[in-house]
Amino acid sequence: MIIEDVVVSDELKNVYFRCALNLCHGDCCVEGDAGAPLTEEEIGIIEDLTEKVVPFMDEEAKQVLKDIGSFDYDMAGNMVTPLKINEECIYLTWENNHHTCIFEKLWSEGKSTFQKPISCHLYPIRVVQEGAFDKLLLHRWSICAESYNVGEQEGVHLLHFLRDALVRKYGLEWYNRLMTRCKLDPHKS
Repeated sequence: MIIEDVVVSDELKNVYFRCALNLCHGDCCVEGDAGAPLTEEEIGIIEDLTEKVVPFMDEEAKQVLKDIGSFDYDMAGNMVTPLKINEECIYLTWENNHHTCIFEKLWSEGKSTFQKPISCHLYPIRVVQEGAFDKLLLHRWSICAESYNVGEQEGVHLLHFLRDALVRKYGLEWYNRLMTRCKLDPHKS
C-alpha cells in the first residue's frame, strides 16, 4: 500500500511485536555488520550532544569517537553509527542487565530532546529509499525472535508498538491513515 510518499509492505499489517529487552538484552546494538543508519540532521544533533554522551562511553568507544568521529560509513556509503572492534555501537552502555542507548538514557532523564536515531526507534522496520519514496520493510533477525513471540502472546501489533516512532517520522495524520488502511485502531497503544 502507498500512503503519501511511503510504500508500506503488506507484511506489516499482520505482525505482532514487543521489544523484550529482558530476553535479548539489547543485542541489536551489538550484532550486525554496520552501525545504525543516520540522517545528516541526526549527525548534527549527535555532534551537538557529544559533551553529554562522552561521560557514559567506555574507553574504547571514546577512542573510536576520537579516531573516526560521530559517524562512519557502511559498505554502501551510507552514514551509520560507528562501531567498536567487537561490533558494539559506540553510543551504548550496559545498564539494568542489558545494553542501553546513551541517547535514550539522556532523553528519558530529560537531559536531551533527541531520543535516538530514527532507524533505531523504528526497528524492526527498515526504511529503504526508492527514488522519491520511502519503503517500509520488516527486517526479521534472530535476535528479535522472542520479541515477535512476546508481541503475539500479549496481542501487541507491531504498528501499535512503533506508534511513537512512526508518528515521529511521518506525523500523526499519516499514522492514523496507515492504521485505518490496515484496519487497526489508531488510538490503541
